[in-house]
Amino acid sequence: MEEMIIRLQVRACGIVQGVGFRPFVYRIANRFNLTGWVLNDDQGVLIEVQGDDISAEAFLTALSEELPPAATIDNLFVKECQLQEDEADFSIKKSPRAQKRRTAISPDLAVCDDCRREFFTKSDRRYHYPFINCTNCGPRFSIIDDVPYDRANTTMRDFPMCPSCQSEYEDPENRRFHAQPDACGTCGPHCWLCDQEGKVIFKTSEEAILKARAAILEGKIVAIKGIGGYHLACDAKNEAAVALLRKRKHRLEKPLAVMAGSLAQVEKMCLLSGAEEKLLKSASAPIVLLKKKGNSVIAPSVAPNNAYLGVMLPYAPIHLLLLQEDDVFVMTSANFSSEPIIYQNEHLPQIRELVDFFLLHNRAIRMRLDDSVVRIYENAPYFIRRSRGYAPSSLPFLQQPLAILACGAQLKNTFCLVKGDKAIVSHHIGDLENKAAFDAYKDAISHYERLFDVNPQLIAIDLHPDYLSSRYGKSIPLPHYAIQHHHAHLAAVLLENKIEEPALGLALDGTGYGPDGTIWGGEVMLFDYEEYQRLAHFRPLPLPGGPAAVREPWRLALYITQMLSSLEKAPLLAPLVPDGWESLMLATKAGLNAPLTSSAGRLFDAAAALLGLCGKISYEGQAAIELEQCALGYVGRELPYCITGEGTAQVPFVIDLLPAYTALLEMAGSAPVGQLAADFHATFAKSCADVVLRLADMYGVDVLALAGGVCQNLLFLDQVAGYLKNSLKICRSRSLPPNDGAISYGQAAIAACRAQNGIL
Repeated sequence: MEEMIIRLQVRACGIVQGVGFRPFVYRIANRFNLTGWVLNDDQGVLIEVQGDDISAEAFLTALSEELPPAATIDNLFVKECQLQEDEADFSIKKSPRAQKRRTAISPDLAVCDDCRREFFTKSDRRYHYPFINCTNCGPRFSIIDDVPYDRANTTMRDFPMCPSCQSEYEDPENRRFHAQPDACGTCGPHCWLCDQEGKVIFKTSEEAILKARAAILEGKIVAIKGIGGYHLACDAKNEAAVALLRKRKHRLEKPLAVMAGSLAQVEKMCLLSGAEEKLLKSASAPIVLLKKKGNSVIAPSVAPNNAYLGVMLPYAPIHLLLLQEDDVFVMTSANFSSEPIIYQNEHLPQIRELVDFFLLHNRAIRMRLDDSVVRIYENAPYFIRRSRGYAPSSLPFLQQPLAILACGAQLKNTFCLVKGDKAIVSHHIGDLENKAAFDAYKDAISHYERLFDVNPQLIAIDLHPDYLSSRYGKSIPLPHYAIQHHHAHLAAVLLENKIEEPALGLALDGTGYGPDGTIWGGEVMLFDYEEYQRLAHFRPLPLPGGPAAVREPWRLALYITQMLSSLEKAPLLAPLVPDGWESLMLATKAGLNAPLTSSAGRLFDAAAALLGLCGKISYEGQAAIELEQCALGYVGRELPYCITGEGTAQVPFVIDLLPAYTALLEMAGSAPVGQLAADFHATFAKSCADVVLRLADMYGVDVLALAGGVCQNLLFLDQVAGYLKNSLKICRSRSLPPNDGAISYGQAAIAACRAQNGIL
């Protein structure tokens, strides 16, 4: 059969800029003797290839199957175009000026194996250079100001390349071809070490890093500038150093993440599955929650009352020199509690009292990014926090014509921008509790809107009128939709799992504003992307003292005890209760400063306090986490509970766990606390499954979505899935956390559906 000469135009959309995609195209075009060209533009990568039809087909196959490690193709559009004469070769063209910003932007990536090898090769010109990178690794989103992703549009524009780097940058056969952060010790960024007052001590990069390591091993605290901001580092094996860090940062009990110098060191500290090892070593390089081994060298106060340790491996070149194989350093965000991570050199005076030294560099960070936190569940990643290494990768969305800004929740905030069939869920912003956090939130929204060319036409906000995110959304003079918190939780799970039909949803968390003016948090809904019906919930209980009851679980536990018995018959709770509690109980019974809540989170908190585990919390979720940790290793027994109501929107089922608390009180002091903690988990899971199965039968629904912060509790998740997996298709979070980090994605889905259907 005679070969036919054709010319194809190929449009590749996805993460195809800044990841070595053009030199990859150049190489495969030359492999198949094709002429033409490739360039970056505002939509991704545009290619034209010309040659015989067999070679062109082979080119398309290779284009899809041999992608560079960091590249992803979401869409590939191919069409024939007019043949070109006098075209002798294949070339890489200069990027045109961006008109519309539609391309995806790569997350920041851990240093690759090739760069690691060069970093440790004495004969290599980048030996021990702390900013080594190539098209397969290095900073991306954290340094970009604009698209297309070219050096002039990044913070690397401050570093003109030397002749050697320029030669690599211009060579299509080199893996540093158009690697925008490319640099070396001659022309690139450098590090230096300062004392607490900002006086420069060591000016050369390698010496500064090695002296910083020595200071850490001497028990000092060092602020280290990385890819997305500053870490506070200390020796994780030194109890006094960890205690000092906690004291200075006012982070009393919340677990601290560590960075281990090698995988071998991780294996000494923690149990490690194949999936966990793969996640640790991935290009995203998150903090991975791993089960501790006994007799660990890690200081007890790194992760007190916790069977797990948050561990990461060195992901930036600076870390490769900072940590040796047996080192384990605490690496926690450089900030005060509730404030955003510090990321600019001029802001260092804000954290001066936290540190002894600063390890700085002069590559500017455009967008601050916390480390992502992930664990393995059912042999796949399960997100706790989605940030560096993952954001701003897009997620699928319902095709619709409107550009949307979904403003997210108050805690663990993310926002979401939607354009066409893609949703961009932001990196983890954090808790919008103060001006610094709110300013970071607004700056990030503006940055994303510019990068992704999204001019919102409607706004989605949380139903809670006092959330700062809601106030921000309302301040924008555009149509806005107020979305109930738990409906958004569940819609996010439905969209992630690409389900279009109505489903049952189990939404379990600490706080969500209900349209009846009470605090929701333990809800079963029948829902779709447009509306919901609340068909079941936990029995509402008062929060003695209002918000103080969230910080002090003993308050609700005491109220429950007083309803069922007396404090004298609660031997494990009594030591946690301060004097003068009687007036609080009188006020609560009178309905004074005692808002009602159906929150599942508060039920876990109350059980933890009732069992003497946690009377006051120093970080969100502490009581529930300690209850889960205490229950590990025990087989839970089902305690009594009660379900009343009709399972309709007018008369919902009400799940009452007071009989279970009665049983806990009766056994407290005689049975192991771990056994009672396991009993509570088993009972909670069984009560949820019981009501879900009743509703599934009543309404003929066979899909269940699980959402909310309580779904981070893997003991509960396993148990409720065990009860339901043979009867229902269970959907949960996959690419987003189950907590409020997914709220914005669900808000956007509901707002889009309502807007399309003309519902205000």
